[in-house]
Amino acid sequence: MGGDIIMDRHNDFSELTPNPMDISAREIFLQRLRDDGFEGDIEAELSSRLVFSTDNSIYQRVPLAVIFPRNTLDLNRAVRAAANGRLTLAVRGGGTGTNGQSLTPGIVVDVSRHMDRILHFDAQSQNVTVEPGVILARLNAFLRPHGLFFPPTVSTATRATIGGMIATDASGKGSRIYGKTSDYIEQLDVVLSDGSDLTVRKLTATELEAQMAKDDLGGALYREVHRAVTEHADEITRVFPKMNRGLTGYNLQNVHSEDGSFDMTRLLAGSEGTLALTGKIVLRLKKIPQHRRLLVARYASFDGALRDVQELLSAQPSAVEVLDDRVLAVAKQDVTWTALERVLGSGSNFPVLGLSFVEFVGDDLDTLHEHISSASEILDQYSNHLIDYKAILDDEIISQLWTLREKSVGLLGRPQGNKQGVAFVEDTAVPPESLPEYVQEFRDILDGHGLTYGMFGHADVGCLHVRPFLDMLQSEDQSLIRAISDAVAQLTKRHGGLLWGEHGRGFRGEFSPLFFGEKLFLELCKIKEAFDPKDIFNRGKLAPVGEYAVDRIDTVPFKGTYDAQIAAPLREEYALSVTCNGNGACFNREPEMAMCPSYKATKDRRQSPKGRATLIRSWLRLRSLPQENTERQNLPQLSYELKDALDSCLSCKACATQCPIKVDIPSMRSRFLSEYFEEQKRPLRDYLVFWLEPLLAAGRAVPAISNLLMHNPLSRYLLRSIGLVDLPTFIPAALSSRQKLTRRWLTSRHEKKIVLLQDSFTGSFDGALIIRTHALLSGLGYDVRVTPAWSNGKARYVLGFYNGFAKAGRHILRKVRVIERHNIPVIALDAATGLMFEQEYCELGQSKPPAVWALERFLRSEIENGHIAPRSVATGGDAATILSHCTEQAVRPESAGDWAFILKSFGLNVSAGKAGCCGMAGMFGHQREQADLSKQIFHQNWAEKAEKPILATGFSCRCQTGRMAGYRPSHPVEILAQALERPARA
Repeated sequence: MGGDIIMDRHNDFSELTPNPMDISAREIFLQRLRDDGFEGDIEAELSSRLVFSTDNSIYQRVPLAVIFPRNTLDLNRAVRAAANGRLTLAVRGGGTGTNGQSLTPGIVVDVSRHMDRILHFDAQSQNVTVEPGVILARLNAFLRPHGLFFPPTVSTATRATIGGMIATDASGKGSRIYGKTSDYIEQLDVVLSDGSDLTVRKLTATELEAQMAKDDLGGALYREVHRAVTEHADEITRVFPKMNRGLTGYNLQNVHSEDGSFDMTRLLAGSEGTLALTGKIVLRLKKIPQHRRLLVARYASFDGALRDVQELLSAQPSAVEVLDDRVLAVAKQDVTWTALERVLGSGSNFPVLGLSFVEFVGDDLDTLHEHISSASEILDQYSNHLIDYKAILDDEIISQLWTLREKSVGLLGRPQGNKQGVAFVEDTAVPPESLPEYVQEFRDILDGHGLTYGMFGHADVGCLHVRPFLDMLQSEDQSLIRAISDAVAQLTKRHGGLLWGEHGRGFRGEFSPLFFGEKLFLELCKIKEAFDPKDIFNRGKLAPVGEYAVDRIDTVPFKGTYDAQIAAPLREEYALSVTCNGNGACFNREPEMAMCPSYKATKDRRQSPKGRATLIRSWLRLRSLPQENTERQNLPQLSYELKDALDSCLSCKACATQCPIKVDIPSMRSRFLSEYFEEQKRPLRDYLVFWLEPLLAAGRAVPAISNLLMHNPLSRYLLRSIGLVDLPTFIPAALSSRQKLTRRWLTSRHEKKIVLLQDSFTGSFDGALIIRTHALLSGLGYDVRVTPAWSNGKARYVLGFYNGFAKAGRHILRKVRVIERHNIPVIALDAATGLMFEQEYCELGQSKPPAVWALERFLRSEIENGHIAPRSVATGGDAATILSHCTEQAVRPESAGDWAFILKSFGLNVSAGKAGCCGMAGMFGHQREQADLSKQIFHQNWAEKAEKPILATGFSCRCQTGRMAGYRPSHPVEILAQALERPARA
């Protein structure tokens, strides 16, 4: 274990351009795959190899190719194609590994794209059969209507795959009562290193004898594992820690039971793809508890929060999670904090340096209340440095609080200067009773190096997540990986714990002898060699075979070493691409989350924020290399592939807020396109879009003529030939002189004056809504004037016409500042336009843009402050669900709730909903080459919702629903205005 040699990584960049021997081995492998009838996708393009070269760790390893099997037969074919042992296969699921578990210089086998099906469900036996690429959150969404769930609750549930959870034997929140992934495996169908199949399940003693008698690889493996666990039973008992978290990779402890049964799924769970490839999984399930409650306790010290845990366990909580002040500080920057602060409170008599979430679940409410009362008594009588605590009963608020806790992993990755929280000693575990002392010694190690850090974790089971803040572009900080890892490994060993508590070992395999001991480590090597004599499965991880050693934590290339080669000005300009830490939040497939529509529809990780960020930073690096560097020869191809990946971005800006690191792809896309087209010829359509808003102004002046010119067979043909399809019909706002903004009105003395900001799209194609909004606000007692439809430059920004965007942006900013100087509120009806004042216009380098109210925020504020008196109105009809524009969902997640509050204040039967992106996003849905993708996104996120009454706040959303569902949903304004026009109830 350990060492003080760090290789010269600046000479280790040959992976981007493989050597001739590797290229030959790759081509032979891929040809064998094709000849054998491989049904999946094969990608050897530079862009795909780069996207799969990183995960959520500090490492980067460029594979030779990526394959995407469609079924277990494809896994068999892949293993047979690799039978000569020249190449290694690394299976990959969610790609959220924190220690390089799925990184390889060989072939990545990605099961998340196609092998993501739920194959069979048996409610009576409470079993489900899935493929390894099924995402945990999607599985539980499928099970929820049946009252069942798969209990291991990892913070990356929205993208973690079941196969990946088995690979690390994942556990997470609630493991104190629910255990780990391996506790729920009924059966595994795996592919062995000779290409044969093996079904693994718990065997009786008789079945075990029959299995060991077989004359095949499966029989040999059962004999070898049986020998190891029986010959070394006493050593296994002595070495394996007696706590919730166990030694994984390979777990010898739970294979052979006292009753003679033999369960090799326990060995395969936590083996990180080094023994076999999993094709099918049968899981046991649990009933969802009917009730849950949460106590949130605030502390004046993190140590106080830790020391209370042991006392609180007597109250029978399902989980006790802790967060330190560093995590809380970054949590306050998250978009969800505003709503949660109302619950948690803001001020206190002491600084809040620790927070505990104490959860209780169960079916009997009385018992649950007894446990909560017991916990409350403990906090009242025995607590250490407690500030206060609060019981949370609302299930939605509880979910939001846990979501915030789950984001801790990503939130600590946000840059603090040149440093950001990184994972390498992030999942240590010790006996819970040792946790306070252990944490103090852990802090001493980090403090000794002068580091800042964030700590959080599953305190009830002694598992601690730590993110030291390092600048991994600097060799000095890179060298700390070795020093800190060695010290923490010794510390956890001394406390009877583990260096890897739940995230697996990955490149930390060199520490195996320290925790298993030399005798058992030798058995691990024998088991690995029996399973995989040519070391084709995830070579370099966990245990060595023959000539192939285990990789060391400081001999694998660091991602930061690559990034250090980017020229400083470029690194500053595209900083967010470099700070992307690969947490994978953008890999979610949740239909109600706005991020990321193009990835959800295509399942192509190049078309995700993480993938695009990886390609951008790689493009920057190649641009920064000296001309004579041979790697620069890849620059033209990478530029083309990066442009292709960015073309499918809808510029919805969800990544700018929903990504914990706030990796804003649309802003970097705009800059990239600006530079790209300095050397490449722009398509004609781009120039038409550049002049779009001035052309719309002309169209609004003569709508009948404009519609005739736009919507005839010849014009449709011509527009289609330049890449535009299905354009909307002009229906401009016909404003009277008394409704228009004038200089005279600005200086007049009127009460309750407000200005409605008219945007180009609503004003051109949905003008009746402008009129209706004016009527509504006037009816509520306001003196309202509507601006002209000033060009906002959004379309220019999206296409990288930065100078043209800046000109339009500065013009509208000047106009709005004139209004602001008169202390008159400016209100945006269209979310995409209003939010430009908080996002795109901030890039113009001037003073802070003027404040522009979202209409719903303004109305809610006026109601809450007593300036609008709610009254019940006759409604009738079915309840409607309010769906916000995707950019609005991302930046102002409370928007739909605000509208629901407003409409309910007037007695309307509505609720706030979510639906992700509709697939339109400005001009995206009108681009000929994106039409199919736009349609796919709508049917994925909106189609089902649109079958019931909905209200849509976004112009794009109403337009897209009209195109795809055949009707235009109303805006909340229209429903409220219509209701207020009816006679009030008696």
